[in-house]
Amino acid sequence: MESGHFPAALYLDGPDESLKTALLSELRHAWARAVPESPQARVFRAAESDPEEILTAFHGTSLFTARELLIVLDLEGLGRSERNVRALAEGVARPSGGSCLTLVESAADTPRKSLEPLRAACEARVVAVPLGLQALLGWGRRRLARERVEVEAGVLEMLAQACENDTSEFFNELDKLIVWAGSGGRLGREEAARLLRPVLGADLEDYLGAVAEGDAPGAARRLGRLLAGGAGEGGVLFALANLVGGALGGWARHRDLSLRLARRASPADLTRGLDALYRAEAAWKRGRADVVAVLEQATREVCGSRQTPGAPAARR
Repeated sequence: MESGHFPAALYLDGPDESLKTALLSELRHAWARAVPESPQARVFRAAESDPEEILTAFHGTSLFTARELLIVLDLEGLGRSERNVRALAEGVARPSGGSCLTLVESAADTPRKSLEPLRAACEARVVAVPLGLQALLGWGRRRLARERVEVEAGVLEMLAQACENDTSEFFNELDKLIVWAGSGGRLGREEAARLLRPVLGADLEDYLGAVAEGDAPGAARRLGRLLAGGAGEGGVLFALANLVGGALGGWARHRDLSLRLARRASPADLTRGLDALYRAEAAWKRGRADVVAVLEQATREVCGSRQTPGAPAARR
């Protein structure tokens, strides 16, 4: 892509949605540089566009747009129709002209077998999986180069450490640093450390959001940051109980997060989680358990994650 060469058909799938977004951004910018006569991508959604419409754009040429970048989102919308999948796969396997068709499949717990003909028909495939440190730093350097922002040595490493190598947080915070520096600007370590301080003390809503999504590892990381930043243990425990109570229909300070939790967990699971929170709070207040252990256990309970062997547990 950076050298101006694009596959006729690219299939993008995998569990890391943040990496998919970053790749699509790089693809759009690379295309605009390489094909200035048609710089804008045309975006389709599989549930709203039939294969004929997509293939007409892929195979069609005109005097004005001989090459186009075409992006099809939510490809799984085609999976309910074997006929549509087969028709699109047959057309993708017969590219014409210089257009680039990018098919994007949303994350799923298991591979969607119904879409395998499309994966096989594409010239290239990228599976977006969580990045290791060196790969994450490489993406960061690429993004900085595109925005012509220079950073002092060690800034990207500091950013990755602050975000604990979480792809989504890394890209979000990198965007903030770039906006602050401005195109063509420069950012030193001290300035970056100042700007990243809120990341190191992740706020309560980030923690509750991870719990609502059932992201036990992410919630545990954010809980650690909250406590390290001086958040009160009782306040965090109350907020967690309020999140669950709101999901059961009670008053909720963060209504949207409670609704998200309600969509993920059954009423029976929520009731068990709330009961575990009440018992954890009682154990803490009676001095029978360490408050940090109580919060860690309560977080796992609400996330629906079983305790790993050797992890501390509150005495009930």
